[in-house]
Amino acid sequence: MSSEMRADRVKQPVRDVRSYRLPTEVIDPLRHGLPKVSSQTIAAIIREVPAYAEPFSGALGHKIARAVRAALGTFLNLVSRPGADPGTPMSSAIEAAYALGRGEARSGRSLDALLAAYRVGARVAWRGLAAISVEAGQPAATIADFAELVFAYIDELSAASVAGHADELAASGRIRRRRLQELAQALVAGEPAHVLQGLAEQAEWTPPQSLTALLLPERAARWVIDLLDPRTLQLAEAVPDMPGLTVLFVPDPQGCSRPTLNRLLTGHNVVIGPARPWTEARSSLDRAVRVHRLSPPDGGAVTDTEDHLAAVVVTADPSALADLRAWALTPLAGERGTAAAKLVETLRSWLLHHGRREDVAAELFVHPQTVRYRMARLRELYGDRLRDPQWVLALTIALAIPDA
Repeated sequence: MSSEMRADRVKQPVRDVRSYRLPTEVIDPLRHGLPKVSSQTIAAIIREVPAYAEPFSGALGHKIARAVRAALGTFLNLVSRPGADPGTPMSSAIEAAYALGRGEARSGRSLDALLAAYRVGARVAWRGLAAISVEAGQPAATIADFAELVFAYIDELSAASVAGHADELAASGRIRRRRLQELAQALVAGEPAHVLQGLAEQAEWTPPQSLTALLLPERAARWVIDLLDPRTLQLAEAVPDMPGLTVLFVPDPQGCSRPTLNRLLTGHNVVIGPARPWTEARSSLDRAVRVHRLSPPDGGAVTDTEDHLAAVVVTADPSALADLRAWALTPLAGERGTAAAKLVETLRSWLLHHGRREDVAAELFVHPQTVRYRMARLRELYGDRLRDPQWVLALTIALAIPDA
């Protein structure tokens, strides 16, 4: 960002320090006393703004001290050059203040600390410079003008630093969001653990023990993410053939917190995958995708993949399941259309209810006598195979998923 653009962003002071000049007899005593005033200003900032005590004590402190002396020196240069173009020194000062603001943001110090340092610096610098002017016998009107110039100058510098601080936070926030996005993409891609560790470090993301994948509509993701762990990772359109869906990787929701997670997500058509070690989060997403294909949530339902493990296992190899079903239903090959379908649904219910006729009738909404009739027909077709454990197992698996 250019100095002109930065100047446009800062608040304009009551009096433009760049358009005012003080006579040499006023400036010379001030310039002579500048080192002492700078030292007093630095000491006051260290004493009154705790956030700066440690920075000033190290190598960085020497740089900041030089910056304070340079800022005060630039001010004296600005107000002591009648007829000179004030743009260059003021632009340099604003550039330095802007850079200071960005550096403070990178160092993790708050805007409050930075503004407090400016307030203390302005007060102490003015007190020191005013004392020099009084001692030099300057009239009250000149000292009053000088006071206005000092505070106008500090106001411009502080505004530039505020802009720099804000820009750095915005830039670092964008960079971190991009790096978190890259980490989420790497998790979805199933990248090796060492790659994921490196991306997590770059994103300053503290890995949890486990991650659980949530698959949900994008509009729902925008709402629920604020209810979840701040480390939750988000990636829209993570599954190419499922447009409109977003994946969230939620840290450590296993155990007693999983029911809580279910309650939080109620009303958002969410599929919850299993908890997995965080570097293996792809497998949680894979499970969520499979269950979503088997049983897409609707009406705001929350579908927990743990409630669908049998279906996941049974449908792991669809072609093998189709072959098994065709083989297991061979005895019904001679039955036609609706009759065959009714026999299949009755056989499935009979297997799942262990032959309890009343339960089968209740599930199928038919009379128990109808169940008795159909089972008699099935025994004719299957014979002793309905008492063979291997055949019962094959039929149970083949018919586990209705209309598979």
